[in-house]
Amino acid sequence: MKDMKNKLYIILIGLFCTLWSCNDYEDVPVEKHTLEYVFSTTDSLGVDAKRYLNNIYSALRYGHNAIDGDYLDAASDDAVTSVNSENQIYQLQIGRYSPFVRLADMGWANYYRGIRWSNTFINNIDVVPFMQTYDNHIGTKMPLNRALKAEARFFKAFYYFELVKRYGGVPLVGDIPYELGEPMEFPRNTFDECIEYIVNELDNIKDSLRSVPIANAGADGHVVTSGAAMALKTRVLLYAASPLFNESPIKAGNPYVGYEKYDPARWKRAADAAENFIKDWGPGGNYGGYALMSDFRDVFLNYYGPSTNEVIFHVQGGNDKTDVEVNNGPLGFSSEAKGNGRTSPTQDLVDAFPMKDGKQIGQSTKYVYSEQTMYDNRDPRLNYTVLHNGSQWLSSVLATYIGGRSNPSGVTEATTKTSYYLRKFMGKYEDQEKYTGILRNWVLFRYAEILLNYAEAQNEYDLATSKTTADAKVINYIREIRKRAGIDGDDETYGIANNTTCVEMRELIRNERRIEMAFEEQRFWDIRRWKIAEDIFSRPLKGLALVMRTGNVQIEHINVLDAKFDPKRYLYPIPYSEVNKNSNMVQNPGW
Repeated sequence: MKDMKNKLYIILIGLFCTLWSCNDYEDVPVEKHTLEYVFSTTDSLGVDAKRYLNNIYSALRYGHNAIDGDYLDAASDDAVTSVNSENQIYQLQIGRYSPFVRLADMGWANYYRGIRWSNTFINNIDVVPFMQTYDNHIGTKMPLNRALKAEARFFKAFYYFELVKRYGGVPLVGDIPYELGEPMEFPRNTFDECIEYIVNELDNIKDSLRSVPIANAGADGHVVTSGAAMALKTRVLLYAASPLFNESPIKAGNPYVGYEKYDPARWKRAADAAENFIKDWGPGGNYGGYALMSDFRDVFLNYYGPSTNEVIFHVQGGNDKTDVEVNNGPLGFSSEAKGNGRTSPTQDLVDAFPMKDGKQIGQSTKYVYSEQTMYDNRDPRLNYTVLHNGSQWLSSVLATYIGGRSNPSGVTEATTKTSYYLRKFMGKYEDQEKYTGILRNWVLFRYAEILLNYAEAQNEYDLATSKTTADAKVINYIREIRKRAGIDGDDETYGIANNTTCVEMRELIRNERRIEMAFEEQRFWDIRRWKIAEDIFSRPLKGLALVMRTGNVQIEHINVLDAKFDPKRYLYPIPYSEVNKNSNMVQNPGW
């Protein structure tokens, strides 16, 4: 049996090399890649064990244009793909999938593969005699293999959560690294059991993880930290408390798709987790100093150094990359300034940004909104998120009207469908002549989300307990985010009155989350966990058709996508192959 296992691991690690181009192994014959080789009792530096762990890291999705060339949020109401063919993001947006037709985001096999790899690491790392030690966040010196083992346990928790938010309760397979093809018929665990398992794992490992990433762009530049584990905990509990799983699951009484009974205390639990993070890891906290960076754009451009402390955990992309600019930059440029216009933000997203004083369109007395000058005096994040007609870019002014330089007719490229292009994540190229490589990573957790998580959870708990006026701390955390964004703060309210009601605050928080976290793979899931996707997609998504007539741009509002939302799509269907081979596997409702 042991020989059989070793052969299976030979295949597994050989697959690593093929899948992830593990050049570190090229000088060693693949037949030597057994568990004894990777987890060696004589390797005091743990070189090969670390390589194995790096492969577990590499299973994280690098989210820039990750879904068949598009952002996941191009399947929400924030954008549509500019590609005319029916690619995967389009199929995801309109619901053209089933238990038989699987799309890239569904991830069942991928996440269970990551769990299996994590279990292999957890079961074998203790034999490696590490000489290295580290200090955890409370200053205790520990052997390095304890931190590495905790990192693998983090990934198990992370991958289980990725499954749960897609499917509800899933089988918890324990700590045995079962191989593909082994006879297994695990039943689904309940949603409650899955959430408790994930949260308990995160609580159990937080004191074993390293406290801060090493400040470089190398292999240790994005290690899992105690802060990352607690950030994941806040997200897990927020999702668990949300209407899709707590208040109104898609099938009442089904323990796999949500809790069997509603409990508003789940909102309080989520709020407490976020508040504890702020106390421990926020500015002046007990263990660290995550904070909002002064420039919103720098969150996605600068990751290392004492002033770049908003990012809690990220996926490394690499140096000197221009992938986001090349994929999403506006048309009308050539050579090293060429963009392929992949993402078309919607007018729905543009309209979500408030005026410069934080008031919604039509509510500001300081700034008058006019459709002809709709981009003037708006929340600065609008111009940091989308490029529009008249935007300054690459030392020129964009012309996104039909037939304009930035929206040419008769081209084969993916020109904009809405008159907008994506701006977020890109370098500061307003006054440059071409795209030049920058450090490119994908942010998974950042401090602004923690503030938003607390604000939402606490406000929902206040609503559930019949409180009428929004909590002062909730208001202040949203004000902090708006202050950093550049909203006017002359009266220090940043557009949020002190007597804002909890009902008003709910809509304000949801909108703030939408514009602050746009294209960070939040909106796609938020409209599902809030259970509002049916309402959102009951109306066509909007864009603009701009036409130049006699020297003036005429504005026409157009429908760019009509995608009705079937309630069964709040959860993905479990793959048919899993249901077919496992008599204990229960399919999700409606599929």
